[in-house]
Amino acid sequence: MKPESIAKIKERLSTCSSLEDPYVLTLQADERLGVQKLLLQLEKRLQKEQALKDKSIEMQQFELTGYQNGHRFIAGIDEVGRGPLAGPVVAAAVILPKDCQILGLNDSKQLSEKKRDALAAQIKEQALAIGIGIVSPEQIDELNIYQASRTAMTQAVAQLATQPDYLLIDAMTLDLPIPQEKIIKGDARSISIAAASIIAKVYRDDLMKEYHQLYPHYGFDKNAGYGTKTHLEGLATHGVTPIHRRTFAPVKNYLN
Repeated sequence: MKPESIAKIKERLSTCSSLEDPYVLTLQADERLGVQKLLLQLEKRLQKEQALKDKSIEMQQFELTGYQNGHRFIAGIDEVGRGPLAGPVVAAAVILPKDCQILGLNDSKQLSEKKRDALAAQIKEQALAIGIGIVSPEQIDELNIYQASRTAMTQAVAQLATQPDYLLIDAMTLDLPIPQEKIIKGDARSISIAAASIIAKVYRDDLMKEYHQLYPHYGFDKNAGYGTKTHLEGLATHGVTPIHRRTFAPVKNYLN
């Protein structure tokens, strides 16, 4: 009997979820180098998936405590864009379902753009509610960046279609009559805050790519408004745009 082709084995292994699968066990006796390589790849894939599951369980502890305390709609809140020289600060509030099955949620800064985009699509599909808050560069200059971040977060909560009864907030407290918990490095410790971090980051990056069409000399499509070499050269050559934060150095140095 002719042995199964490597291509066919690869196809079947792509749906395997256990090294104890009877089919996998029979392949261990197959001495072909290609088959043994596929088994090694399967083992690595399953280890990676298990690590993501373990991380997800670890990051659900704050939410689990909230549910145990009787809360039903827990919103994770985070903001992005404190450090850039241009563009708004953007916050997101996300209420995930209790049985959320999105693997790979993490601090948006730890993820590639491709991974963020893929996770953002899953979050939008599964979330019970998503709210976005945006504070303009002019408001940032008026308020200061810390207060602007708080304002954006408060706006994001107000935009939720479902009223949250508990807030998990990344390193912040808000003046809202809702029970809340401030979590340092929350975007890497809570799935809800991580989801908010991803939604806010993708939203803001897309916004900065649109601004790049208006102001193409600063590299906003690549640097999201941060002070990269391209951005600083753009400031030196073309000056300050309407979306620059005028109270931020070195932007204020170019105002005269």
